[in-house]
Amino acid sequence: MRFEPLLLLDYWDILLLGAWLTVRITFMAFVFGYIFGIAVALLAMAPSRIARAVAGSYVEVLRNIPFIIILFLVYYGLPFSGLRLPAMFAGTLALSLFVSAYYAEIVRAAILALPRGQFESARAIGMSPAQAMRHVVGPQVLRTVIPPSTNMTLTMMKESAVLSSITVPELTYQSLVVQGNTFAPFEVFAAVTLIYWLIAAIIAEASRRLEKRVGLAQQENVARNKIADRYLSLERRPAR
Repeated sequence: MRFEPLLLLDYWDILLLGAWLTVRITFMAFVFGYIFGIAVALLAMAPSRIARAVAGSYVEVLRNIPFIIILFLVYYGLPFSGLRLPAMFAGTLALSLFVSAYYAEIVRAAILALPRGQFESARAIGMSPAQAMRHVVGPQVLRTVIPPSTNMTLTMMKESAVLSSITVPELTYQSLVVQGNTFAPFEVFAAVTLIYWLIAAIIAEASRRLEKRVGLAQQENVARNKIADRYLSLERRPAR
């Protein structure tokens, strides 16, 4: 047997379409997963014991079940309740639920890692809870969550290959189609490995740039909040 990558020249467009769908699914799962994750993280820190129990159960259940089981429960289980979703939407929903449990723990840990007085100090100088979260807690949490969120997003992107089991035409599914036409499995999966690596490298590089930009923005915007500036200016006035 010989390695013949030229066999794939007639099928590169199919692989690129699959790669583009993988990127789209990853992006949508990231957005919806983070929305769910932030909601669960805030629920986990709520004063209500019931709310914390619900959030804790959500995280533990989704983290302890293999993704393929979650996928099958969503894709094959929802029709029993009268809701039948197309394969791509069901797969994206399952991926969002799966990753949201991990994002929730990342966000919760980042908030808890902040000194407890940060939020109270912001409230003490006149900020509303929303202003305190936006100008004090949020920027600090954002920089903290980027590295672990990147790792989880890369894992989630690779887990998207499982969607081929429900006929979502993402990269792995299209590679199986090409392999069936060319009978060249090694060449096909070598190419697919390279494409997955390129997608992961782009995500990692974007994350590094975002982390650097957030760090620079934090340095440039220290004490620029109008309310904080007002109180800081009062502290700088000489005592009479």
